[in-house]
Amino acid sequence: MKDSRLYLKQIEVGPMQNYIYLVGDREKRVCVMIDPAWEVARVLKEAEKDEMQVASALVTHAHFDHVNGLDDFLKKVRGKVYCHRNETEFLKTWGSDLKPVDSGEKLSIGDIDITFLHTPGHTPGSQCFLVEDNLVSGDTLFIQACGRCDLPGGDAEQMYHSLKRLSELDEKVVLYPGHNYSDNPTSTIGQEKRWNPYLQTKSLQDFLKFRMGK
Repeated sequence: MKDSRLYLKQIEVGPMQNYIYLVGDREKRVCVMIDPAWEVARVLKEAEKDEMQVASALVTHAHFDHVNGLDDFLKKVRGKVYCHRNETEFLKTWGSDLKPVDSGEKLSIGDIDITFLHTPGHTPGSQCFLVEDNLVSGDTLFIQACGRCDLPGGDAEQMYHSLKRLSELDEKVVLYPGHNYSDNPTSTIGQEKRWNPYLQTKSLQDFLKFRMGK
């Protein structure tokens, strides 16, 4: 982390080894919660222990294991839920609490900027969050893997292009995935370009054959 004021905490929750993230400004003591699910109360206590106030929620995508804590979150936090506009139809339950965003938009948390990156493929509105030299990738990019494309709303061709865009980020960017599916909790874009087989494919056809068996 190049700026010591950046607050970024990774917390594993639930039976599906999800990661929830707290990201914000350490000096101004304000942060957001990414993908509130499973154990929201425990994560809020972690923020409180660090003397951080949670202001809002960010959602990488609308699958149950990433949003099943939104009701609990909104009972405790009077803030918006930021999601990509292509994902809003799957989050209608929270209607007026939603704040649709587009790729490239930024959210300032104190003096820390979070950039929204639309990365469809796992779902139509999947998004990642770039925070300085850190990428919270949800279920788009995992350590030496990528998200499924065979669930409703999944699209392997879109996933291929999303992964290509992520591979163009600076190699020193640290990867924070949506699940603990690896021996290590983090990686880097450089390491994934060298070792992730889904970033090794040379063409869309190769990717489809490898990912979908086509």
